[in-house]
Amino acid sequence: MGSFNAVVTTGIYCLPSCTGRPNRNNVRTFELAAAAEAAGFRACLRCRPYRTQPSISRQAAPPLLCSAVRLIVDGALDEATEDDLGIKLGVSGRHIRRLFVEHLGLTPDQLARSTRVHFARRLLDDSDLSIADVTFAAGFGSVRQFNRACRETFRATPSELRARRRNSDRLVVDGGIALRIPFQPPLDWQGALGWMRSRAIDGIEHVSADSYRRTVAIEGDPGVLEISPGGTDCLVLRAHLPHWKGLIQIAQRVRRIFNLDADVQAADRHLNPDPLIGPLIGRRPGVRPPGAWDLFEAGIEAIVGEHASLADTAVTMRQIAERYGTLVPGLRTLGLARTFPAPPDLISADLGDLGLDPSDTIAIRRFAEVAADHPAAADPTRIARSEGLAAVFGNLTAESAQSLRLRLGEPDAFPRASPLLLRALSRRTGQVTPQAAADIAEDWRPWRAHATTYLWLSVPDQGPAHVGDVDHSE
Repeated sequence: MGSFNAVVTTGIYCLPSCTGRPNRNNVRTFELAAAAEAAGFRACLRCRPYRTQPSISRQAAPPLLCSAVRLIVDGALDEATEDDLGIKLGVSGRHIRRLFVEHLGLTPDQLARSTRVHFARRLLDDSDLSIADVTFAAGFGSVRQFNRACRETFRATPSELRARRRNSDRLVVDGGIALRIPFQPPLDWQGALGWMRSRAIDGIEHVSADSYRRTVAIEGDPGVLEISPGGTDCLVLRAHLPHWKGLIQIAQRVRRIFNLDADVQAADRHLNPDPLIGPLIGRRPGVRPPGAWDLFEAGIEAIVGEHASLADTAVTMRQIAERYGTLVPGLRTLGLARTFPAPPDLISADLGDLGLDPSDTIAIRRFAEVAADHPAAADPTRIARSEGLAAVFGNLTAESAQSLRLRLGEPDAFPRASPLLLRALSRRTGQVTPQAAADIAEDWRPWRAHATTYLWLSVPDQGPAHVGDVDHSE
């Protein structure tokens, strides 16, 4: 069954939850809103399906197609062609296009255009940004291009769409902009915050009782992001940024912090029969493996954590940020102070007195060199199409690489030597080694990252494990 229902007699497509009850004989189903639009249907004004995030379950389509959809939503076609997309995926652009038409009923370019115009429509609803600002925030090259996309998709101009928004749509903030970040419920928000709280870098991140806040650097300029609950199916991003261009990609990176695109339902279905993981699923619905805003920051944390406890890792990360990060005045009231160091800042940094293992100091410098050579790798939403991917992971140990892969959203990543993972398993099966943990986890494939997260959260009176912590007792 598709995710969207289109009614042939009205020409409108809706979410399955929409209160409209058409004759079933008149309904067609589509996996993506963009596919319904490509078939000539327009979005329902009642349920507003354009507020959902494009995604495809691994069970619904070939893995290659799922990867292509994810890359497109991440912006792979913003400045590239379908042939470029095919090269990144190791196939021809023609083959990718054929897969899209066969399984989804639209082309990759149509999905990219739909993703941009849907994001723009949300900005028209939620914010008071000018039409020009919305145009460039959503990744369009010109206002004329944006107008044409709105007419094709919504049968109206941007000004007409803004005039139709409801009084309850507009999100008001004290400066900056607020934007809804949709997800497929459930979401274990408190579990996600608990993990963030246990490893927050002082001055870079701040976790309150119900929100996560952090500094960011956008094209070298500082900004602040704050994420909090917005309802049962969305978070609210409050962004204070130096400019709005490319906001669509910033919103996608925010999704990666909390792994909002994880296929939780498929993971839970697979893991539910497992005698170890199954009983944990019902206790914490919506658990998702932790994500990351910045690959470089997460990679440094994985390296530091490989020979240090969670507490010592937090201290070292704070010291690195204080020494080499960029101070941003006026953020103390937000619990923030600076942005995390950029890769060039750590290439020649003197880290000798931080108590690091000598091999970690070398690894940090090499990792910084690779990240500086491949700046696209700093953005987790672009790592899969960065030519520096192999070099990035090639400069990490196997354990650190697994930790980083988990943070980047790979559902089968497995940091087998995580102390908290081993502790959780030992409470259930007796003492275990990393190799024993790996043997047990074979039954969890291809969702080992999800199973690991459930186990982390199951240890009483403990914050979730630092994914870079490694037990070297083996």
